[in-house]
Amino acid sequence: MHPCGNFRERYQQELSVFTTDFGRIWTGIGILLLITLVPLSASPYMLYIFNMIGITAIAVIGLNILIGFTGQISLGHGAFFGVGAYAGAIFSTALHLPMLLCIPAAGLTTALVGMIFGIPSGRLKGLYLTIATLAGQFIIEYVLIHWESLTKGTMGITLPPASLLGLSLRGDLGFYYLIFISLAGMVWIAVNLIRTRYGRAFIAIRDNDRAAEGMGIPIFRYKLLSFGISSFYAGFAGALWAFYMGSITAEPFNLGLSVEYIAMVIIGGLGSISGSIFGAVFITLLNEALRFMTGLLMNSDLFSTSELNIAPLREFVFGLAIVLFILLEPRGLAELWRIIRSNFRLWPFSY
Repeated sequence: MHPCGNFRERYQQELSVFTTDFGRIWTGIGILLLITLVPLSASPYMLYIFNMIGITAIAVIGLNILIGFTGQISLGHGAFFGVGAYAGAIFSTALHLPMLLCIPAAGLTTALVGMIFGIPSGRLKGLYLTIATLAGQFIIEYVLIHWESLTKGTMGITLPPASLLGLSLRGDLGFYYLIFISLAGMVWIAVNLIRTRYGRAFIAIRDNDRAAEGMGIPIFRYKLLSFGISSFYAGFAGALWAFYMGSITAEPFNLGLSVEYIAMVIIGGLGSISGSIFGAVFITLLNEALRFMTGLLMNSDLFSTSELNIAPLREFVFGLAIVLFILLEPRGLAELWRIIRSNFRLWPFSY
């Protein structure tokens, strides 16, 4: 008999990561292709795109844990990403720690900073909490630029050549495997975190914090924990990005980066780990497409002689994409992927 739905008979089935063999098989195939086919066939530019998607996806997963699973809106995720980048750079240059220790240490440092700025979540919610995190974004930006004795100010920090366990990581290919392994590990942690009592508490707070408090959940403690976990992901990704780039300055970690991360969460799907990856892929490829199109338009005769300014094209397309997803598919790309999987699994009996 052909199945027409997922019917679970035991609680262990409800907690399983993959509910069907379809998910297990295609996940294995995807991992195999990422390990073998992509590194062998991709150009250096494509490897750079894959690496940026992997780093961005780690940061967005952390933000989705905070916004999508706990319901706490943050406009300071880009600044936390910067804290992780600077922490990793300082640990490497000032303390001469190996990269294998610098990256998780930067994540823990950022988690501490995130929990400090998450303290207002105990009394604030909604728009007021958003404004508080926005203030945190500006405060961190100011510190990164003006604490010159630590961050070197506008001069930035140049990191030593990256190495892992004594092996030099040269070029995009070496970092590709490191970023891929890091992303796989952080996805595994996030998926299993949501299945624990901590993840269920996050979801309860998101759905109704008063009801959660009535059930005995200490909501302030769990909100603070959610800020810490989210910031850890951002700091981990930031340190990874710093070693990949080789040198850092404070300019990239602005409010625009925080808004971009929120766009990835919305477009990918709130409350979905896979949606975070979909959002990172979509926005990163959209950025590259817009950069390519802008270059073509600026070099064309039509725009080279015209006074029309196409600089706001990126912001316009970003805003349009967010509005269209909110109107047409509020659950994002993760919901579209779920529908496609269901159609394949239940074909030809879609009912």
